[in-house]
Amino acid sequence: MSKRPISSFFTKLPPVSKKPRLKTPPKEEEEEEEPQESTPPTTHPSYPHPISSLPPSLLTLLDTYTRPTPRSIIKTDLDLTFHQPFFPSSTAKSLYSFLRSTLPFYRVTYTIKRGGLETIVKTPRYTTVFGVDNHSYFSPADKNGKYDDIFLIDAKTKKAINKERYKSCTCRPRPIPQCLEILKNIVERESGETFNFVLVNYYADCGDSISYHSDDESFLGPNPTIASLSLGTTRDFLMKHKEDKSLTLKLPLSNGELIVMKGATQRKWLHSIPKRSSTITGGWTNGGRINITFRKGMEIACTGNYYRYNVGNGPVYRWDEGKAEMVICESEMKDGKDSSAVASGSGILRDAIKNEEEQERE
Repeated sequence: MSKRPISSFFTKLPPVSKKPRLKTPPKEEEEEEEPQESTPPTTHPSYPHPISSLPPSLLTLLDTYTRPTPRSIIKTDLDLTFHQPFFPSSTAKSLYSFLRSTLPFYRVTYTIKRGGLETIVKTPRYTTVFGVDNHSYFSPADKNGKYDDIFLIDAKTKKAINKERYKSCTCRPRPIPQCLEILKNIVERESGETFNFVLVNYYADCGDSISYHSDDESFLGPNPTIASLSLGTTRDFLMKHKEDKSLTLKLPLSNGELIVMKGATQRKWLHSIPKRSSTITGGWTNGGRINITFRKGMEIACTGNYYRYNVGNGPVYRWDEGKAEMVICESEMKDGKDSSAVASGSGILRDAIKNEEEQERE
């Protein structure tokens, strides 16, 4: 999957020679006000609904921010870079509200076998995923913005892939939408790495969690690099060495912070976001947190695995601003418009700028 420059996502940006401004300067009385520029949503046959694109004003704030030098955390078998922050708090706040309102989420339930017994696992957080492994890439739309039945191309032969290749997926693989690909491009530029998957977790409150695990699957390669961006409520990120139990690490990850884990980290360390006894209330997140991880899938098995465990077979959830919670999206697309009562991403952005413990698969 080729890397797109940030500038390819819009036709015109506010000047960046100076610090970007959210409000335009006053105009002469006789001059008519120009309509605010917007970018069309990302659409694809594999999406349950169009996904709103980042407005140029927010995109500029994300792209032009001058980041402080990250600090390196080096321990035995651990290579971790900590960006504090990666995005400024106010911009990260707007990004959090935007992504929560526009992305489709899922509450996945799946079955695993351990010792001959089947166990039903209810994922204690909302998840979603976009991307495909490096054996394939997505077919572009035609000049009219339409897609034919061929939606994936073999990376070597440049021919349409056999539909059996991804039969293990619970849904069609989905290209990364503009709002997430922009973040991927920025993370790639700052880290020097490349990624082809974006996984998003939404922790609705402090009861949502992920238990100790490592991203050491063979389809990510022997020493995978995982970049993880935090938005919203500060949550503890715990790490422990797989063999030396005396080696531990606790990082409170706050709004706009990024960690990049490299080298032997995934092979030798476990990490988790544990449950907490109480949820922060009254703040702008009301205890919610979004975590975005960027990964590079090297094998076909990666695609099936990620869609099985992050999309599954259940219903689509969308953020309902009136109820202030995720709700099942009862209605699908009609005539290219989302007919549900769920608030749109752009509307939330305007406002922003103004059960059981999971058993990890083996």
